[in-house]
Amino acid sequence: MHLDWSALGKVATVSVGATVALVVVFALGVLGLSQVGAVRARGSGSPAPGLAQAGLCFLACAAVVAYGIYLIVPQFH
Repeated sequence: MHLDWSALGKVATVSVGATVALVVVFALGVLGLSQVGAVRARGSGSPAPGLAQAGLCFLACAAVVAYGIYLIVPQFH
């Protein structure tokens, strides 16, 4: 049995990079939601920027998860 170690390293690198990117985008979505809570607690300002940030970040996370499921499930191809 022969293993292509360079290909394995590339796959591992891309997997770790995608995972870190997805976690960062999700954390930015949570930050947007916390900004909405802070604006509502203060009673001044508009929560719209925080809601927009959270919505876009969570939509991006959902798109990445849906694409991963598409790649894994053969009936979708």
